[in-house]
Amino acid sequence: MNDHAFTFRGAPLVFRASGALFWPDEGLLCISDLHLGRSERYARRAGALLPPYEAQDTLTRLEADIEATGATTVICLGDSFDDDAAAHGLDDTIAIWLTRLMAGRRWIWIEGNHDPGPVELGGDHRAAVTHGPLTFRHIATPGAEGEVSGHYHPKARVGGRARPCLLRDAARLILPAYGTYTGGLRTHDPALAGLMQADAVAVLTGPRTIAIPMPR
Repeated sequence: MNDHAFTFRGAPLVFRASGALFWPDEGLLCISDLHLGRSERYARRAGALLPPYEAQDTLTRLEADIEATGATTVICLGDSFDDDAAAHGLDDTIAIWLTRLMAGRRWIWIEGNHDPGPVELGGDHRAAVTHGPLTFRHIATPGAEGEVSGHYHPKARVGGRARPCLLRDAARLILPAYGTYTGGLRTHDPALAGLMQADAVAVLTGPRTIAIPMPR
């Protein structure tokens, strides 16, 4: 099996090898840190050139996850766009693609530190949202219970290669960055080690998910 099934706060969840989190009973798909427009922002601000296909690659994978799960609700956990200019200056092809993906389903944009302003694509715009036993927000809050967040782009190494990963313990989940060219923070970084409990697990993405004790 490529995906990682587990129960969190009484909710049966599936972490997909793509980096998306699915809640089958609620038809809810959650992804974090798409960072759409990253290559354009790099060129605009730093003059650095990245291959200009990160948005297409990210949305291709997202569309595949939506089709595979049949999700009726999608929650984007913030930093969906690389900055506010990227949010308001989407290429027409990408804007139309997103609009098509949003059609017929509830779509929730959680505010992130890169994209605090609203976007002109519809959907609900929230600082955080609570659904049943789970609360979805961008940045983890110390002491929170039943929290699903993103922001840190966690990565862990196995077999000599660092992969994006989900971090989970009894209190919280931290999702990996879903977007292409997003980089990551190693799990032994104090910012992550201080948030996660001693028995936390890292679930690595890739051709198939791999669950290991969180490296510290």
